[in-house]
Amino acid sequence: MGTVNHPTFQRVKSQFSNVKFRASEFRGQATLVVEPEDLHRVMKFLRDDESCSYNFLSDVIGIDYLNYPAKTLGRFAVVYNLCSTTRNDRFFVKVFLDPSLPTDGIENDPALAVESVCDLWPGAEWTEREVFDMFGIRFNNHPDLRRILLWEDYPAHPLRKDYPLRGRGERESYRVVDRTSS
Repeated sequence: MGTVNHPTFQRVKSQFSNVKFRASEFRGQATLVVEPEDLHRVMKFLRDDESCSYNFLSDVIGIDYLNYPAKTLGRFAVVYNLCSTTRNDRFFVKVFLDPSLPTDGIENDPALAVESVCDLWPGAEWTEREVFDMFGIRFNNHPDLRRILLWEDYPAHPLRKDYPLRGRGERESYRVVDRTSS
């Protein structure tokens, strides 16, 4: 990895001198890796600081690094895509999480939780719900954390890489609809 020189890195490091960060730049895209317990403070700073001014949260995504060929800091990651509309600048913040329970079910794993940023960017409500629904990552203090794409009793989180490609029997219960039955 080369030198990371995005101005936001220096600004965050000077503000949080006692916090451990990791940073990377790839093809002009800057990513700051934050510990889960520091996430909300750092995100608030990135939004409120005049020199950062990341006033738009474009997206929140989940990633499952199961069987990833390179070593990662955790099995799951939550990535926040921040934009500064005043500077036309984009910045990524990533948090790694490691499960403490088996991930082949729907158990609520306390290790798979981060603080919600809905109080900072209200638009995060839907994207955090999508990450929760598909990956099972919880967002503490979320105003309405429930499934958004699947029904409430769905028995798993289908974007986890240990979820079977053919499902767990969901397809067998669907009625086949063709032209003659409609």
